[in-house]
Amino acid sequence: MLSNEEYIRLSLELNLFFMRIAKEHSFFMETAFGINDQALAQQADALRCQFSALLSEAICLADGLISPEVLASGELVTKLTLDSERASGYYSGIDLNSELTQQELSLGSSPSLPNPVILQQVFELNQRAIEATTALADYKSALLQNVLSCRTFTFNYPLLIDHILREARFYLKMLTTLQNRQIVDLKRDIIDQEVFWNRIMAEHAYFIRGLLDPTEVELFETANRFGKEFDKLTKQAQTMTEQTTILPKLSLEAYEAAVGLRNFKTAGTEGLIQCKIKAIALPLLGDHVTREANHYLRILNAFTRRLK
Repeated sequence: MLSNEEYIRLSLELNLFFMRIAKEHSFFMETAFGINDQALAQQADALRCQFSALLSEAICLADGLISPEVLASGELVTKLTLDSERASGYYSGIDLNSELTQQELSLGSSPSLPNPVILQQVFELNQRAIEATTALADYKSALLQNVLSCRTFTFNYPLLIDHILREARFYLKMLTTLQNRQIVDLKRDIIDQEVFWNRIMAEHAYFIRGLLDPTEVELFETANRFGKEFDKLTKQAQTMTEQTTILPKLSLEAYEAAVGLRNFKTAGTEGLIQCKIKAIALPLLGDHVTREANHYLRILNAFTRRLK
């Protein structure tokens, strides 16, 4: 069973990462509807505002209670998050509340002792996160079904909607595990995380490929190559068992591939912000997928240390 300190730290780290991801998922859906579906856009906007409020609460609780590794990982915010938010807010006309980003950039890791009040606050935050993420997953699921049955049009790929639906469900699964104070089996967790994130990384590469202007041939080919590499890693991870002896090798291969993809995403985000890449992608999408790669890299780093 997780100690109070572990429960608080892991909960806040999970929420700081996924609440921002969920907020941005809502934003990406909100901006992709036509005039006839403004009711759906308004629902997405309400979800975005809900996750903004939850993220604000998580930031207020987190100072001094999360690990230096998470703060340094680039999974919460990057050096490009503010600029990508400002550019995307300008393009969309939507206020992305960059004050939250400023607050996260100021978070410290100087240790402070959790107390019973914070423990209860974190428990309640997790419960509200479960409720909000369930609502978000339901929204994404209904939207996907409507798109696939040609009842709704959106400029988001059906695969992208399915992709962010799987992320919401993954977040829910992890929140539920934390609320139950469960300690996960290390090898099982490594396999589950690698199967999940390798597929996510592959799809990121294919989304980047599909959003590039047709003249961006070199970037197109690079993105396609990363997609195929992570497809292979996903298949390998799916064959793993808890008794496997090649798991450390596979984790190292995934780490090296993720570093390359993360660097590619970072360069792409800079190119979008500076208007040097021709694409139909908001700069915030580039920073968003970069943070997800940074999150995966931290997880792989932690696994490598624990497997030694």
